[in-house]
Amino acid sequence: MLISAIMIEKSVKTDIVSEQKISTELTFQEFIIRVKKITRYITSKWKIIVLMFIAGTVAGGLYAFYKPAKYTAATTFVLEDANSSSGLSQYAGIASMMGVDVGGNSNGIFQGDNIIELYKSRNMIQRALLTEINNYGKKELLIYKYLTITKFREHQTRKELKNIDFRSEKSFARLQDSVLGTIVQDIKTNYLAVSKLDKKLSIIQVVVTSPEETFAKQFCDQIVETVNDFYVQTKTKKSMENLSIIQHQTDSVKNVLNGFLHQSVAAADATPNLNPTRLILRLPVQKSQFNAEANKAILTQLVQNLELAKITLRKETPLIQVIDQPILPLPKEKLGRLRTGVAGGLFAVFVTVFVLLIKWLFDSLVA
Repeated sequence: MLISAIMIEKSVKTDIVSEQKISTELTFQEFIIRVKKITRYITSKWKIIVLMFIAGTVAGGLYAFYKPAKYTAATTFVLEDANSSSGLSQYAGIASMMGVDVGGNSNGIFQGDNIIELYKSRNMIQRALLTEINNYGKKELLIYKYLTITKFREHQTRKELKNIDFRSEKSFARLQDSVLGTIVQDIKTNYLAVSKLDKKLSIIQVVVTSPEETFAKQFCDQIVETVNDFYVQTKTKKSMENLSIIQHQTDSVKNVLNGFLHQSVAAADATPNLNPTRLILRLPVQKSQFNAEANKAILTQLVQNLELAKITLRKETPLIQVIDQPILPLPKEKLGRLRTGVAGGLFAVFVTVFVLLIKWLFDSLVA
């Protein structure tokens, strides 16, 4: 009985495996049959596919023909910032006693990628756009050239937008601010690109792409100049203010010292034959000499502070050296009509085949 049960179980397992093989073979055969049906169906629609390829090729060629060329202006510069711990350590103690900060610590206001974000800020882009440039011998704001390129005025229906003015020396109204915000966003998205060529290096590249060659170069030059000037002024602002204060104090003490020296000489001249028994007559001369000596000591200290302040300013002034800058004619990027046409044709064929497959599957399910 046990042997019979084992034989029956093996027979059942063999039948199951055989059925699975047959089912798999049928499924594979069905797949092959469906692929052949789809292939025949797609092949039967060759006229539509060829027609769509021709239409896509023509459309791609026309797109490449009418799409304006883009000009690229690129400026590459190296940024070398002062090292706060080098060069002036021997002066740190003296400077701190005199109340002068030689730069022992750095706040890192523009370290890392901060300067890249500075290039993309609205304030910097707006300053560059509102700079006056020479446009074929005529002075005008750079933003007006942008409005001409984008045909901004032609696309507006409101009179105030057609006649919008950015030459006001006062603060802009809401309308100007709104338009400027839109323009800045468009430039950040479609015109301006700022990046580091290498994360380990301080070489920064500013790229401006525009359908108008001169605008690309002028805006690239202007944004680099605007941001770099702002960078230097911000980095040295504290040192410049400190230097200005110490310079003013030095000049003031020097003028006072000259005044006391003049008084001392004048008092001596007023009593040429001084009576030795009248000591009171010596008082004006002695007071003037004492005040002159006191101011001389103060002046000596201020001169030392002034020199240290000058050293601090030179130390904190970053070095920005331009490596490459845009030179006309700029590199021109234009879509090739043949390549774009073929790409358009292949895309049209892909879309057509996809639609035909969807239609075939839908008809199969309905049938």
